[in-house]
Amino acid sequence: MRSWIIGACLTVLVSLTAKAQEMVPVSVVLPQERGLAEQLTLSGSLTALHNANLSTRTAGLVAELLVDAGTTVVAGQPLLKLDATLAEHELAQQRAAVYAAEVLQTERLRLVTEAERLTAQQLFPQTELALRRAALAEAQAGLQQAQASLMQQQEIVARHTLTAPFNGVIAERNTDVGEWLALGSPVMQLVSLTPLLLDIRVPQEYYAALSHLRQIEVTADLLPSAKLSARLLATVPVGDSNARSFLVRLEVGDEQHTLLPGTSATATLFFERDDVNVLVVPPDALLRHPDGNFSVFVIRDNLAYRQNVTVGRSSEQGIEILAGLAKSLPVVVRGNETLRDGQTVRIVDSIRPVGAP
Repeated sequence: MRSWIIGACLTVLVSLTAKAQEMVPVSVVLPQERGLAEQLTLSGSLTALHNANLSTRTAGLVAELLVDAGTTVVAGQPLLKLDATLAEHELAQQRAAVYAAEVLQTERLRLVTEAERLTAQQLFPQTELALRRAALAEAQAGLQQAQASLMQQQEIVARHTLTAPFNGVIAERNTDVGEWLALGSPVMQLVSLTPLLLDIRVPQEYYAALSHLRQIEVTADLLPSAKLSARLLATVPVGDSNARSFLVRLEVGDEQHTLLPGTSATATLFFERDDVNVLVVPPDALLRHPDGNFSVFVIRDNLAYRQNVTVGRSSEQGIEILAGLAKSLPVVVRGNETLRDGQTVRIVDSIRPVGAP
């Protein structure tokens, strides 16, 4: 009798042990109902905000080159100087003419002041005072003319020096010392390094959704591990009839100045609409079938049940489930690879969904 009881206990213990071993440990997550989110990835090329072929504002002989290709410059920095010897001589003559006009004006002002004092004492005729005042006005006009000629000549001299119109780097130099430059001849190419722009072609079906753009991330091929922020700078509301797309220009944030114009980059646009709610699960919850369909395992009373689902678009928050899943049942995200329909499970972890409060 005693041996029978011991045998029965051993049988129950073995049965419980086997049943415990059959319980598969899984991690679950509750499906989330949230605003429709979508992402669109497009490639493009980084371009500079300013890219100019510089030329001198007057013809002349190149006397001095102050920069070369690859030189970083700031706005207003001299880049090239032409031979300005004759212009500077003319400038000296204009300065002398201004000085002579100032002396003449000072003398005629003295004569007018003297005549006014004598006239007040009735010791000087009124007609002579009027003549002296006319001579003073003529001297003042002559001084203004001389000053205008001086400023004109100063501008002519200044035009013999080519300066940078904006901050950037010299991408190309097309002249050398001793070369004669005609008016308008391109001598240097100046390219700005910041801000950088990214031009992408957005499909026509997404053009209206740009008003719901929530976030933009840019990955440059020059820095594949870095995620850069960007903002929508401009949209061109004229479509390409061949590609059925619109041009969108983004301004890329590059505080470290590590990107270069002309290199390629990829922009990921994140859209969201608060007026449409969908059911979202993590990508790990989905099991792909050989026929291309998908299913998930849901948990009810510690039992796993396979349910076929219809998936929609993917986003940073997960995969959109269009049909086949109730939001009240947790889905398996870990341990679902070897699960069988109706198998007993043991929940070991409940994972918080991405973006859940």
